[in-house]
Amino acid sequence: MKTGTIIALIIIAVLIIAIVVLYFLGKKAQKKQEEQKEAIEAAKQSVSMFIIDKKRMKLKDAGFPQSVLDQTPKLMRNAKVSVLKAKVGPQTMSLICDDKIFESVPVKKEVKASVSGMYVTEVKALHGKPIVVEQKKKSRFRQALERAQEKAGAKPIK
Repeated sequence: MKTGTIIALIIIAVLIIAIVVLYFLGKKAQKKQEEQKEAIEAAKQSVSMFIIDKKRMKLKDAGFPQSVLDQTPKLMRNAKVSVLKAKVGPQTMSLICDDKIFESVPVKKEVKASVSGMYVTEVKALHGKPIVVEQKKKSRFRQALERAQEKAGAKPIK
């Protein structure tokens, strides 16, 4: 055999081994995530709260107690998380919000939320009022660009 063929076979074997390892690691991570979701669902409580502010910020800058920061992995301490500052009963708290519902959380409104520990998983309007998400205003340049595309008959960019 030629050396080029041997090198190609070695590279293919390494790639196959890497794919198999990643497959099993992915399965393990998925199983762990499902267990965590079940634990969150089991500890979920419905709470009425007034949302003061919401931001995406680093975990260490969010004002959580030191015990919370000690329990998080070192890589996650610098990652940005969705943080809600809310008044729950008589006290003001910082809570971590699920990224899926972060945009739909209204600011300066009272809501009924499903909370598991300090993790907000679901937000519903209080008193049956629907939650209305304010849309961001488009810049003038963006509006002019969309009008020009509509005149030209092109599909607008979203």
